[in-house]
Amino acid sequence: MSKLNIDQKTIEALFSDPKTDFLIPDYQRPYAWSDAECRTLWDDIFSFAFPDNNSDNFKSTDEYFLGPIVTFKNDEGKQEIIDGQQRLTTLMLLLRAFYARFGKMKDSNTQLVQERVEKCIWKKDELGAIIKTELKIDSEVATDVQKDQFLNILKTGEAPEDMKSQYAVNYRFFQEKINDFLNDFPTYFAYLPARLMNNCILLPIEAESQDTALRIFSTLNDRGMPLSDSDIFKAQFYKFFSSIGKKDYFIKNWKDLEELCNKIFHPISGTPMDELFTRYMYYERSKQGIKSSTTEALRKFYEKNSYSLLKNEKTFENLRDLADFWNDVSNQSKDRFSDKILRKLFVLNYAPNGMWYYFVSVYYMHNRDTEGNLDDDAFYIFLEKITAFIWTYAVTNPGVNMLRTPVYAEMVNIVNNKPILFEDFKFETSSVKTAFLNFSFNNGRPITKSMLAWWAFIDDSQELLSLETVFEIEHIYAKSRQDKENSLKNAKNLEALGNKAFLEKRINIRASDYQFKDKKKYYNGYFNSRNQEKKGTKINELLHLAKNNDDFVESDIIKRTNDMIDRFIQYIVQNSLAQ
Repeated sequence: MSKLNIDQKTIEALFSDPKTDFLIPDYQRPYAWSDAECRTLWDDIFSFAFPDNNSDNFKSTDEYFLGPIVTFKNDEGKQEIIDGQQRLTTLMLLLRAFYARFGKMKDSNTQLVQERVEKCIWKKDELGAIIKTELKIDSEVATDVQKDQFLNILKTGEAPEDMKSQYAVNYRFFQEKINDFLNDFPTYFAYLPARLMNNCILLPIEAESQDTALRIFSTLNDRGMPLSDSDIFKAQFYKFFSSIGKKDYFIKNWKDLEELCNKIFHPISGTPMDELFTRYMYYERSKQGIKSSTTEALRKFYEKNSYSLLKNEKTFENLRDLADFWNDVSNQSKDRFSDKILRKLFVLNYAPNGMWYYFVSVYYMHNRDTEGNLDDDAFYIFLEKITAFIWTYAVTNPGVNMLRTPVYAEMVNIVNNKPILFEDFKFETSSVKTAFLNFSFNNGRPITKSMLAWWAFIDDSQELLSLETVFEIEHIYAKSRQDKENSLKNAKNLEALGNKAFLEKRINIRASDYQFKDKKKYYNGYFNSRNQEKKGTKINELLHLAKNNDDFVESDIIKRTNDMIDRFIQYIVQNSLAQ
């Protein structure tokens, strides 16, 4: 069990402790508190220390809790701050602003408090003398180009107007508030910083490791954004690129990569950058020959051998290349992909699970040429095969975890230049047909929309559709029609695959409750009473139905269901996935 050191302390007790040596590590995010947060902190502390603007209303036993500080002691003996860096940084700026103001005052009370404040800001030598070149806090934040201003302000007590960092802006704010306070309460000036140090409480939680500290942070913090795995990875890259003289290159390119990932990845959990590292992990995992269906946590994978993967320029280049590839997928780039590839990628975007992202990432990383291109025909065959396999598995072996065993093995085959055969997982066609006929394709199951997207593109003349268009599941024979007519002999046919189609949301909203003869108008498009054009669907099959059918009845549902399933069985056979 992990050991924790937890003991609430006053600001003075924590900051002035000779062992205190705070480090804001390189993987933390830049300082972000604005004057709004600083104003709130000042107002709260002042209201606590001077209740009702009256110093005499304060009780020496009163306490004001400022929150937890989560740290762990790193290999250099410094206390790396996992949670509380914004608060600690701001408190240091506030104490430094008080100290700077004390220097212009001569009364004994302020001199006493000044001596106490300086012990909170600077370290002491072995004889107890203050060393004003050694601060109690340091910052190594990789992406904070203005952190030097913070350290300079603490050392000099000055933040001229040409300093534009948030550190300088907040420091000048505190200087202004302190001057206002001195004008209003000159006799009691020393009491505010004294009460800040004596009676404002922090809860330092020192964990024995970074992992434990991060877990504690995630548990405690429901307001801020917890550190992601990619924040930790950024720090490792930063150290490496700094060591080879490419720090500025890394900072710029990391920022660009982060912006790109934020645009193209929208994971359910984790950050967009975490998603990129996950997709790349499967490539490196495959190169290591790992077929195990148990997938390690992201950070556990990359931290092996002291983060050796992240101490390599090639890894960073690969990550950037992989992000560019997925950006072109999301933009449906015709410069990179042929029309037939884009059509397959469109269908895969409606896959019943996310496994295809990792599969395609491994394929791309291994098979790309020096320009980042893939052989069009080979890539097409690959996309066809994984679509057939993933779709079938979603019906015959539901659950993404079931898919890991066959897919992970084929990922290893990819990097070893072996054909993708799914040799041990071929399908028996009659069993697949039975599974499809008995499967409940309700709208809540992702595979339902997956099948409808696939079916729409069985038509070779179906034009490429935009990934930005929202598609919904259309009941060709409307639910409301069954409620009114009750004309289906088998009510289950209402939810049969053959009664459903891929349809643009804007059209589905208008057409959903109408008779088929009325739906045709919305499928085809029309002009309203104000002569405004309402465009029809781009789904070829629905346009064909609207042109050739007067009605769509139960026999049509049954026939279409059988046609879809039979055609999918053919698809399995064509992709050499049948026994």
